[in-house]
Amino acid sequence: MGLPMATRLAGAFRIIGYDPLPASREKAEQTGVRCAASAADAVADAGIVLLAVRDAAQVESVLFGEHGIAAELAPGAVVVMTSTVGLGAVAAWTARLAEQGVALVDAPLSGGPVRAGDGDLLIVVGAEPRALDTARPVLERLASTLTVVGTKAGDGQALKTVNQLLCGVHIAAAAEALALADALGLDRRQTLAALEAGAASSFMLSNRGPRMVEGYDDDDVQVLSRLDIFVKDLGIVGNAARAAGLAAPVAAAAEQLFLLGQVQGLGTADDSAVIKVLAPRRRTTEEDTDGAQIPR
Repeated sequence: MGLPMATRLAGAFRIIGYDPLPASREKAEQTGVRCAASAADAVADAGIVLLAVRDAAQVESVLFGEHGIAAELAPGAVVVMTSTVGLGAVAAWTARLAEQGVALVDAPLSGGPVRAGDGDLLIVVGAEPRALDTARPVLERLASTLTVVGTKAGDGQALKTVNQLLCGVHIAAAAEALALADALGLDRRQTLAALEAGAASSFMLSNRGPRMVEGYDDDDVQVLSRLDIFVKDLGIVGNAARAAGLAAPVAAAAEQLFLLGQVQGLGTADDSAVIKVLAPRRRTTEEDTDGAQIPR
């Protein structure tokens, strides 16, 4: 997500990027995004710093680790955190940054790398108004839908947690439905088209469904959202539900499906590959009432 966001922003702002992987920096340079040799160099004199990392541990490391950037930020700077990391440490990060006059804008996003490059992301924001005003031009460049859900960092994470509950459950449900269609001898593509036209349709069915069908015939499906991301995100959902004293049995069931996929080596595959947890191979035969195998 980081590179398409940087590319999109470079069309309107002066951007200096950094990635710990040299290959990623080289790829960014090839797209016209200027890269620094270190994170500290990238944020020197920056008024807005945008973080696109995987999880809370990486946020902690980037901000306050051995080579953390927090010490390099000038008073008045704003850190825009775009990752889904849960509520756990957000208040502590906000307080530590505030000690040096730096604000944290909690802005988790969704939509995938293609939509990131097009400025078509959904971004939900929790931030104090002054920090939001500073960051808004950057956020509006990236988002087609920008929703301010609260005035403190953490509010964005809360809504994104709810969003990821539904996204994870919908992907798992789509996989289960298409696996059942296949097991019943139905044509998967025809089934998907019929479901999309009716009340059972959903964004995730339409978005992941074609890749689920394609994945049976091609192991090289483009990875638009890794399966292990939903292991992380549904873990965040479960932690939030438990902390709130709320049962979330459907989310828990979906989480187990993604965990099984990760254990089976599908963690770095597209999350549509979760269908292979339910049905590892495409059905090509079915049994008649006498037990004979009938080719399909």
